[in-house]
Amino acid sequence: MLLVAPALACGNTMVYKPSELTPLTALALAELATEAGIPRGVFNIVQGSGETGKHLCCHPDVAKISFTGSVQTGKNILKLAADDLKRVTLELGGKNPLIIYDDCDLTNAVKGALLANFLSQGQVCSNGSRVFVQRSIVDRFTDEFVKATTQLAIGDPLDNKTQVGATVSKTHAEKVLAYIKQGVGEGAVQLCGGERVHMPKPFQNGYFISPCILTNCHDEMTAVREEIFGPVATILPFDTEEEVIHRANQTPYGLSAGIFTNDLRKAHRTSNRLQSGTIWVNNFNVTPVELPFGGFKQSGIGVECSTEAIQCYTQLKSTYIEMNDIDCPLYNTQ
Repeated sequence: MLLVAPALACGNTMVYKPSELTPLTALALAELATEAGIPRGVFNIVQGSGETGKHLCCHPDVAKISFTGSVQTGKNILKLAADDLKRVTLELGGKNPLIIYDDCDLTNAVKGALLANFLSQGQVCSNGSRVFVQRSIVDRFTDEFVKATTQLAIGDPLDNKTQVGATVSKTHAEKVLAYIKQGVGEGAVQLCGGERVHMPKPFQNGYFISPCILTNCHDEMTAVREEIFGPVATILPFDTEEEVIHRANQTPYGLSAGIFTNDLRKAHRTSNRLQSGTIWVNNFNVTPVELPFGGFKQSGIGVECSTEAIQCYTQLKSTYIEMNDIDCPLYNTQ
């Protein structure tokens, strides 16, 4: 929904198609827009499946497409837009690294890992699910991370005490659980979580998954390479700064990254070499609207938020007005 504000602020009319799994929030936003005085026909909602989105992408009256979602869908949209050269902004997926050096504040690193993996049930594109931990502290960090994770409260998302709600659907929950099972099959050790949690009424039909931590992982595991989009953290030990930067960049994605260290020079060195659009140092998943948010590589095209987003919803035009006689070397009255 971050695209709505800059699109409207720049004077555009727009059609917003939410995911068929989350239709109500868009309607609530439309009601607020109407109450705020936005004229009829300026902000429009169309519900539907992917086929509806395809029709929008192909419609000749649509000049610009902005999409947030999976990499594969983003690629499909880019192909559809190519037929008449529509302008496109894509905010896609990530398999983001969280690098924890041995000179960090360990408690803050654990807090950062929780924010990087279990915020919104792990259904956040910027999540740092590849948790690289320097080998000298990996055991201490893992113990504290597991302890904090197993204490997370699962339940009603409208209850202020709840920290983990349900995944978006049965299909997605089964996909997340399948990734965990495959990870264990490839040699990972399931330290905690990774199971469906059955809740009492009225939440008995929700697909709640306990936050999962996998260790004994390596870079070639499916659960380490592919975006799970669920509450699954993989712990990956490393030895040197050079090694972890190389491994962190070995992905087709480049949305975000995190660094925990008390050495500011090391933080700058690492940040400069990471191929990511957003990098947090000693924090994670902090997204103030004043800063641009967008990815490198297959994580997207263009940005959301900040004044940079204005460029995505405006068209540059040059107009030259001459008020004097034209100086024309081609003109000859003789």
